[in-house]
Amino acid sequence: MQYELNITKDQVTFFNENGYLQIDDLITAEEVQRYSLIYDRFLDGTINTGKNRGDLGAGLGQPGISEAITQIMWPSDFMPELLEMVYHQKVAAISRALQGDDLEFDFDMLISKAPETNTPTPWHQDAAYWVHMPDKRAVSGWLALDFATKENGCMWYVPGSHLLPLRPHRFAAQEGGALTCDCSEDEGVALEIRPGSCVFHHGHVIHYSRGNSTKGNRRAFIVNFRPGPMIALEREMGHDHGRGNASDRKVRNDGTK
Repeated sequence: MQYELNITKDQVTFFNENGYLQIDDLITAEEVQRYSLIYDRFLDGTINTGKNRGDLGAGLGQPGISEAITQIMWPSDFMPELLEMVYHQKVAAISRALQGDDLEFDFDMLISKAPETNTPTPWHQDAAYWVHMPDKRAVSGWLALDFATKENGCMWYVPGSHLLPLRPHRFAAQEGGALTCDCSEDEGVALEIRPGSCVFHHGHVIHYSRGNSTKGNRRAFIVNFRPGPMIALEREMGHDHGRGNASDRKVRNDGTK
């Protein structure tokens, strides 16, 4: 099913200038419930994702806490019908409206912050994890399946940072893992959103989220789009966003990735 969504010129301009755009109620309450049931099957291991599952909070949070920030790469590989469901299709339509009709599906992932783990996702730019692309257009949809608040880890963005050079990145923990750059909340804007709402952001915009200090989950479903030729180029360069569990988190000589 193809979705035609009414994205205004003002919204496109806002995204281009700021690097992010909030869309409220992208999916309905009924659809949130359906996705939540699917999501929890991934989290509880009913859908076994093997090495595609990891902890983004490794080395960042309290010792002894397992999977403070659960990351599951390529859920659509394990449940292909996700690709034809409403969320992926709407992200496709909005991404193309924001950055061009040539954008195609690149990858998807689940990121969940467990209750009371209080482990922040460090300030970073997604592009720091990616190989260098001559065409830097990239749009990610970040769908909330729970109320996303400052206290449980809503997204913060630095407006306009996608228009500037990539900041130097380094490993946030001694043993590697997550990357980070110098930034603070004083530079950012927090977007608290309700379940079913979505934030779209550019691959070069600086963002972060606080740890989850609440008693509930903070589940997010992320889908990324970029130009087809750039997807082909990154695959040729051996970068598949963890699909083959390749070692593609190598810091470049300039301190970025």
